[in-house]
Amino acid sequence: MVVFRRHRFSPFREFEDMRRRMDRCFDRGFVRSIERRWSERGCLPVDVYSTPGAFVVRANVPGVDPEGVNVTIEGRTLTIKVNLPDLEQDVDYSLRERELGEYERTLSFNVPIQPEAVEATFENGVLTLTVPKAEEVKAKKIEIKTG
Repeated sequence: MVVFRRHRFSPFREFEDMRRRMDRCFDRGFVRSIERRWSERGCLPVDVYSTPGAFVVRANVPGVDPEGVNVTIEGRTLTIKVNLPDLEQDVDYSLRERELGEYERTLSFNVPIQPEAVEATFENGVLTLTVPKAEEVKAKKIEIKTG
């Protein structure tokens, strides 16, 4: 036996139901879909921090040969391009979560840099770029002379 309850129409109840449905929408799928869109756009995730003399940029590029990474610098703009290869062809996956494909990231620095002195290292699938700041923006210690 099925029991149906009938409620009188109440605009407040309708608004409360709508609010609950919207909360569920945002809690479940909306935020995750934004995260997915970053990878769908081919954006390479990076970490950037600043030291007194340089910017340090790190990017995880597992499974990529260092020759497969292209780093260019033009003015104050740094671009990293990488292609994460699909090693298995014609495979029917049961689960596939690894990010594959072409990725690119362009960073613009807000202070002058020294493009000719940029250093790049590649270790254990992590690309590290050290981008020195130009001399005019580095902090200088002023000696105080006493009498």
